[in-house]
Amino acid sequence: MPKPVNVRVTTVDAELEFAVQPSTTGKQLFDQVVKTIGLREVWYFGLQYADTKGYLTWLKLDKKVSSQDVKKENPLQFKFRAKFFPEDVSEELIQDVTQKLFFLQTAVLLASYAVQAKFGDFSRDVHRAGYLTSDRLLPQRVLEQHNLSREQWEERIQVWHEEHSGMLKEDAMLEYLKIAQDLEMYGVNYFDIKNKKGSELWLGVDALGLNVYEKEDKLTPKIGFPWSEIRNISFNDKKFVIKPIDKKAPDFLFYAPRLRINKRVLQLCMGNHELYMRRRKPDTIEVQQMKAQARDEKQQKQLERAQLENEKKKREAMEKEKEQMEREKQELMMRLYQFEEKTKKAEKGGSAGAGAEEDALRLEADRQAALLAKEELKRQAEDQQNSQEQLAAELAEHTARITLLEEAKRRKEEEADTWQHRAQEAQEDLMKMKMMMMTVPPPPRPVFEHAEKNQRVQQQLLALSSELAQARDESKKTANDLLHTENVRAGRDKYRTLRQIRQGNTKQRIDEFESM
Repeated sequence: MPKPVNVRVTTVDAELEFAVQPSTTGKQLFDQVVKTIGLREVWYFGLQYADTKGYLTWLKLDKKVSSQDVKKENPLQFKFRAKFFPEDVSEELIQDVTQKLFFLQTAVLLASYAVQAKFGDFSRDVHRAGYLTSDRLLPQRVLEQHNLSREQWEERIQVWHEEHSGMLKEDAMLEYLKIAQDLEMYGVNYFDIKNKKGSELWLGVDALGLNVYEKEDKLTPKIGFPWSEIRNISFNDKKFVIKPIDKKAPDFLFYAPRLRINKRVLQLCMGNHELYMRRRKPDTIEVQQMKAQARDEKQQKQLERAQLENEKKKREAMEKEKEQMEREKQELMMRLYQFEEKTKKAEKGGSAGAGAEEDALRLEADRQAALLAKEELKRQAEDQQNSQEQLAAELAEHTARITLLEEAKRRKEEEADTWQHRAQEAQEDLMKMKMMMMTVPPPPRPVFEHAEKNQRVQQQLLALSSELAQARDESKKTANDLLHTENVRAGRDKYRTLRQIRQGNTKQRIDEFESM
């Protein structure tokens, strides 16, 4: 029997190890990973590895793992990463696990830029284990560019933290991604290319299409081709040919430096184009079922959160009541003590007459009042005991209800697996179709910045931006900072720029590319 191959797959928050057969295909390994982590939105993800020459590439699902150019290690090393990105995270990411994977990958990516800004290029000799243990809320470059103390930064962050009170962790991750997806470089894969003139340029491949950038500016694309205008993509050695749907337009040609990089470009183009088409078609039965399940789970979490808040308030009220009873008990004990002291004094005095009788009557009245207070305290203690018993009964009822809901969820997941197998068969058939066989999609739906959806947050962001601008040291700006400042001054943002660079017909834009 052939010897198994050890494989280690690293996700953004875990490490998985498998022993696979030499005949195991990429798809079989991929399916094993997604089943282990409970992921169903599999179409965004892939297994990434470093090949024998050190280049990062994606595992081909239709070929054996052992036949691909994976660096020979024991175990073989793979990273489970987002390969394709959604156009709108709030609409397209359904499962909590999918949102978490995107959030962590984005957070790690932004953190890596922060570390690069602080430490420069990584050196194994200089940056030993533990070099990131002192947590940094912001990149050192940002701290140096503003005349604010660490306490002032923390104060501003705390204000925003308080603003998020009551927000579910899953919702906080989604809000993070909404902001990240509006950044110019989010979800873009950049590749070195040249036009016919030999000008060095960047090709950006993302969820919306292909964009061309000047070499010194990765923020602002100069020419764009949405997927809806592209009919077919192919390459021969280092030459790429993109055929537009507009038959009057010439082919869009560019040259890339390495053959293995060209394969990555083609793979990303095909995957992004296929997802672009899928978004513009009605949801499959599987996706509809996943969205319904996600809505049910979110409602259940909100219900459980509301119940926990309610129980917390009840406990706080009971604690306050208990403290009040303790105070009343202490007061009662003090009054009883005072009554006993007065009684002893009266007995010692032994004095007769009207004065003594008055004292005795007054003391008796105090004694009766103390006894009544004691009875009231006893009654309150019994009420508290009853409240605690009632609370325990309610908690038991909620626990039983949650158990029933979990059982219902398990049954739904089993039903979902059945639908998933059926939908997966249809999906595999769809993946086999050539891009040239695809029909022209309808015009892309408009994309809006998520910040515009909340005027209050928008105003707070503007106020914070103005405050930070006053504290900024202009002499410490980087090249990207200057580009961003110029874009803001000119009123440009990611989506306005995309609309602008796609104006005019395809031929005009191809001519413009050749003249760069």
